[in-house]
Amino acid sequence: MTQLTHFDEQGASRMVDVSNKEITNRIAIAHAKVIMKPETFRLIIDKKVQKGDVLEVARVAGIMAAKQTFTLIPMCHPLNLTGVKIDYTNNSVNEIEVFSEVRVTGKTGVEMEAITAAAVCAITIYDMCKSVDKGMVVSDIHLVEKSGGKSGTFVFGKDLNTL
Repeated sequence: MTQLTHFDEQGASRMVDVSNKEITNRIAIAHAKVIMKPETFRLIIDKKVQKGDVLEVARVAGIMAAKQTFTLIPMCHPLNLTGVKIDYTNNSVNEIEVFSEVRVTGKTGVEMEAITAAAVCAITIYDMCKSVDKGMVVSDIHLVEKSGGKSGTFVFGKDLNTL
């Protein structure tokens, strides 16, 4: 059985010591979804939400969140991210999918940064549109893919432990 790395042998919390790990290129992609009324979706796409361009404000929020992940998640290392990208797909009339991609050249991965970026981006979409649609749902937040580091590549759905 794999041991959880954020606890020592006595069960005390700790930040993992990565000083002896190899520096590698690491990439993580995460996903989130916002489901809304078709009218809300149309307002966003047509850039008619009073607060401004929802998708661009949310994109900036996601990028900022990736850079601040270590201040939000207690055991995350502060990282010098080399790239953060947020993309959207909207293949329906009532949902927007968020994909974040985070890159670093370092000793630890960026999965938490990618997940945080996608989640905050989706939550920002909610925040900017809640005055017209309080029933929006933020869902399906998960790691899509990661590469680099000792554990290698992970692709959601190809691992037996993913839903």
